[in-house]
Amino acid sequence: MRIGVVADKEGGGRLREIGPDRSSDGGLWRVGDLAGAVADYENHGGTAPRWVWAATDEVYPRLVERSPRVSRCHDIALVESLLLGYDGRFGEARSLGAAWARLHGRDVPPDPVTRAADGADPHPALFEPDRSTLPAGVDRLTALLEVHADQQRRIARLPDPGRFALLAAVESAGALAAVEMSHDGVPWRADVHDAVLAEHLGPRPSHGMRPPVLAGLAERISDAFGRPVNPDSPAQLLKAFAALGHRLTSTRSWVLKEVDHPVVPLLLRYKELSRLHSAHGWGWLESWVRGGRFRPDYVVGGVVSGRWATRGGGALQIPKAIRRAVVADPDWTLIAADAGQVEPRILAAVSGDDALAAAAGSDDLYARLAGSFGGDRQRAKIGLLAAMYGQTGGDAAPLLHTLRRLYPRALHHVDAAAREGEEGRLVRSWLGRTCPPPSGMWRRVTAGGDGAEDDAAARRARERGRFTRNFVIQATAAEWALVFMAAVRRGLAGLDTGRGVPRLVFFQHDELVLHVPRQIADSAVEMLRAAAEETRALMFGSTPVRFPLDIAVVECYGDA
Repeated sequence: MRIGVVADKEGGGRLREIGPDRSSDGGLWRVGDLAGAVADYENHGGTAPRWVWAATDEVYPRLVERSPRVSRCHDIALVESLLLGYDGRFGEARSLGAAWARLHGRDVPPDPVTRAADGADPHPALFEPDRSTLPAGVDRLTALLEVHADQQRRIARLPDPGRFALLAAVESAGALAAVEMSHDGVPWRADVHDAVLAEHLGPRPSHGMRPPVLAGLAERISDAFGRPVNPDSPAQLLKAFAALGHRLTSTRSWVLKEVDHPVVPLLLRYKELSRLHSAHGWGWLESWVRGGRFRPDYVVGGVVSGRWATRGGGALQIPKAIRRAVVADPDWTLIAADAGQVEPRILAAVSGDDALAAAAGSDDLYARLAGSFGGDRQRAKIGLLAAMYGQTGGDAAPLLHTLRRLYPRALHHVDAAAREGEEGRLVRSWLGRTCPPPSGMWRRVTAGGDGAEDDAAARRARERGRFTRNFVIQATAAEWALVFMAAVRRGLAGLDTGRGVPRLVFFQHDELVLHVPRQIADSAVEMLRAAAEETRALMFGSTPVRFPLDIAVVECYGDA
């Protein structure tokens, strides 16, 4: 059963059942307590409904504050974005109002401005029921049901509607998990974080001053140059290196590593610690940790491949040292589940290469391939990564030759994606996420010319080919992670022991972190492994490819 939902500012709302034929002539209710009504539906027994709403981050935060956790939803905005992308219409507005306007041939309003990435305020209110940009006089619930029915029709017309429906379902499930993880937060020890910063940077400095360790490095850097140099100023650094006879194109770390001078190790260390101070220093701790919890603000599908982003907080790039501050509550434990070698296993599954799929049935795919590379696991890894990322020169060339001979269908799969990209065409993931089309500038440059223009056109074409080559794999890997997350989220709901509800608290690319009562840790581990098997079956059927998990049960995330 599906139920359309619109919320009001007072905590109430309207609900309407959606028939199996997508008709909206089911029962209609106006409720003063939307959270209570949702909880009643979720707890009545049997199969929980799929809630249909304009955008999860409009409605669900208010519900989670009142405790109800919903099992399933259909997020109109996220699904609209996927459908527009499938048609190559990236960048078009995706809100309920925009989708309704397109459906009725009206002028399409732009999406409303929401919190920008890395915004100054990390915790503004999410609950904005008027964000749908519908024209005055258009009933929100009626519009919601019309757009939902249209989306279902558009999905049904796709070449593989079953896969795309799974993508829409897990993208929406990811939105639920994102709100829940932000609400529950990652258990965080501020005192440990402070101690880690003091260990690496020295005592906390006065406002505007460098920490002692950075200040000391800055002095040593100036001494090494033989002149005062601000290590935070690329212009000063380039000028100082030029005075030493080293004309650099930038001060990026990989450029500096090519320079043979005693100042380079000092600069590299300064850069590393400066990033720690700016990205996860004392200011970050004060802004993002409240009540012993770090609450990431995730952006579902924030990257074109379907991977997530964050609006500030750096949740996807927590340094290993800082992870020591992630400590389970008393009598609880953290369980980190990391799926290794996901992308090459995805290649084995989607390409239909039986030989590579057989190798991917082992715990260590690279070790299984090593025999074809003189027993050298590292060479096998380099070769397979080169195939997926488009590296063709240097040491990769002979490795790719071996791979093409042994695994022709796998290499053909990524080669074909690269050719389509070079020709300006769209490529898709396994479930149907679509890469962005090339820009107008790209088309103008690659239209052809003479001499230098031909070189520029070929270079741009190759660059896009490398992008589409990896997109078909990386986007499918992101889908695997979403299906896995949805399965884990559902599995956690069945582990409530009455001594505390286990939670999914952190997500980073191919890794999930759970916070569970210690007495159910073994059950949670079993659930994770079952969820990985369920994910494999849902996405790829009876493939021999395995997706083994590296699972660590720890008190501190830094030990995972």
